[in-house]
Amino acid sequence: MPDYSSWIGREERATERVTASMVSGLLATLDREPEALRDGSPAPQGVHWLVAPPRVAMLGLAEDGHPRLGGFLPPLDLPRRMWASCEVKFRRPICVGDEVMRISTIAAVQEKQGRTGRLVFVTVDTSYLANEAAAVEERLTLVFRNRTPAIAAETAPLPHAGSQWSRDVVPDPVMLFRYSALTFNGHRIHYDADYTRNVEGYPGLLVHGPLTATLLLDLCDRRLGRNVLSACRFRAVAPVFAGEILGLHLDRQDGHRLYLTASGPAGPAMTAEAERA
Repeated sequence: MPDYSSWIGREERATERVTASMVSGLLATLDREPEALRDGSPAPQGVHWLVAPPRVAMLGLAEDGHPRLGGFLPPLDLPRRMWASCEVKFRRPICVGDEVMRISTIAAVQEKQGRTGRLVFVTVDTSYLANEAAAVEERLTLVFRNRTPAIAAETAPLPHAGSQWSRDVVPDPVMLFRYSALTFNGHRIHYDADYTRNVEGYPGLLVHGPLTATLLLDLCDRRLGRNVLSACRFRAVAPVFAGEILGLHLDRQDGHRLYLTASGPAGPAMTAEAERA
């Protein structure tokens, strides 16, 4: 593996004001009722993924629709990227009207060998400051690998009959399009079915990792109220494809700790461990 040590510590900053239309768009995409939003109205947890995303001119995009590698992220020679895991700490609510600064820093670049070949894990730490106060801290791990036919995860369906809360969602292409627009995410696997099948080797459009995570956060929001979590750790287990039933479940509670699962037809797709404030 090339030496990417010089990329450790590389930083990217962007600032954006949280608007009522941004939050109402997220709520509508989550199939929530409209809310009377004004400056100071708390946004649901997960809104930080909409705020101040990288915005690169068309000439700066790679074939997959993401900004070309070698800008902020290192120039890896592995074309397929996946959202692998994410740890989020919620310090204070992000509200409509807040001026939010995103500060992203590359924390690690590690190569490993997987069953599909070389894997490179890139860890990005991001702080979101709302009106100069710490609001959200995130550690995101992306994994890059070669394009090979997608291999199904070795999982089995879970019988969620004992789940304390459950909700079924079918993320369709419209939901994926809306979320891509809200997050300024140009990754073609979320809207270009021909590219997804013929180039990336997947059977259909993929649901965004952050969207699946947001749906799990939304399950908590519906049951417990707005901004009740202090932290959440997500781990992507298997792809989620558009048009398939995605079951959202609270499997159990242990004091202030909640264990959640998003499951597709083949079994778990994402697991999460959340903590109540």
